[in-house]
Amino acid sequence: MSVLSVRQVRFRYLTLYGLRWLPTGLLTPVMILLMQERGLSLSQIGLVATAQGLVVLALELPTGGLADALGRKPVLVVAWVVCLVSLVLFAVADSFWMFFLVWALQGIYRALDSGPLESWYVDATLAADPKAEYERGLGWAGTVIGVAIGAGALLGGGLVALGPVGPLSALTLPVLVAIVLQVAALVALTVLLVEHRPARGAAAVRASVAEAPRMVGQAVGLLRRNRVLLALVAVELFWGFGMITFESLLPVRLAEVVGGADRAAALLGPASSAAWLANAAGAALTPLLLRRIGAAPAAALMRILQGVTVVGMGLLAGPVGVLIAYLACYTVHGASNPLHMGLLHRQVDGPYRTSVLSLNSMMGQPAGALGAVVLTALADATSITVAMLVGAVVLAVAAPLYLPAWRAGRRTADVEPDPVEHRPGESASGPGHPGPALDPAGPVDPVTVAASTPARSD
Repeated sequence: MSVLSVRQVRFRYLTLYGLRWLPTGLLTPVMILLMQERGLSLSQIGLVATAQGLVVLALELPTGGLADALGRKPVLVVAWVVCLVSLVLFAVADSFWMFFLVWALQGIYRALDSGPLESWYVDATLAADPKAEYERGLGWAGTVIGVAIGAGALLGGGLVALGPVGPLSALTLPVLVAIVLQVAALVALTVLLVEHRPARGAAAVRASVAEAPRMVGQAVGLLRRNRVLLALVAVELFWGFGMITFESLLPVRLAEVVGGADRAAALLGPASSAAWLANAAGAALTPLLLRRIGAAPAAALMRILQGVTVVGMGLLAGPVGVLIAYLACYTVHGASNPLHMGLLHRQVDGPYRTSVLSLNSMMGQPAGALGAVVLTALADATSITVAMLVGAVVLAVAAPLYLPAWRAGRRTADVEPDPVEHRPGESASGPGHPGPALDPAGPVDPVTVAASTPARSD
């Protein structure tokens, strides 16, 4: 990894990150509506979505440990191939169990994909320059994901607006284009991601599989010893549950206010594009939030604000009001993720980085599956508005979980660092690197992590 400069690493990371999310953007306006078109009720859609959460729950930690032990590139290649297979199946699925299989494959993909690319970026950046501030790239990644998904959603909405093509329904066309883009992304991954692994071949795979449980055990050990990390990971329980409101229920809410699924899908193309551009703008605000407020207080504020925007989506009358709240929600969403992930990365050394990211994702995916079941069933039993209000409350009540990181940062800020000597495991990188990365094998004092100290934006 050291053969690449910091700029080269960042460019490759952002390019691959954009290609990874472009197919998702194409599917954003049509995924729920296509399943409804093919005969599934909202409750059934919620049930098939649980397949992803259950699979992620089973595989998240083992695959994270495998990526740390074997290498990030081979795990990512397998993940993106599985995604391709799931998209092909989604294009032809027409029954509950076929869609269930699609979501199960998506669960395998998400478990394998969760963390390796970001971990490669952080470790490759630090290998090129130990004092480099990777938060800058993480913030830009939020902008890239917004542009990629926004462009994909705009393209998807345009394809829907073209109407049926031969035997293909309007809602199916974006899925076929997503398959082509996924192939392109897979090719780019094999070319751009350069990783130096100490061993290769079957023996290396066997050794890595044997090593993965130890990696997982060390990562889980961090949760037992570090209350800051435990609280950050717990945020995902509420976040994953509440995200169902604006990821899955919003298309149905929009169809409700405009009077039809096709009209809603056509609106969701440009609306989703605008929302993800708003997401990009929110991510671009990360350096300002870090300087003015600090990571942990800003992250807590974003949780509350996102709940407020979801209330707007559920209560405002007419498509204009719903879409304005939708745009505001994604602006907040764009600012939230870099703040949360930056706090998370500061809790762990590189060898266990993907495993810790997997722990974080493991909480979010099953919570999302639970949210899909509960909120869609609640929507069927009452109304979309009631379900969205419940999800909004769940999003907002996660805010206090950032208090341990904030308190830890304030305590460490009061301690004058030794300019010459540093204890083992501590950062000597200055104010842009607020505190030590924790060693999973050793004792952990959570207050030694300055999790909320603002990172420099330059």
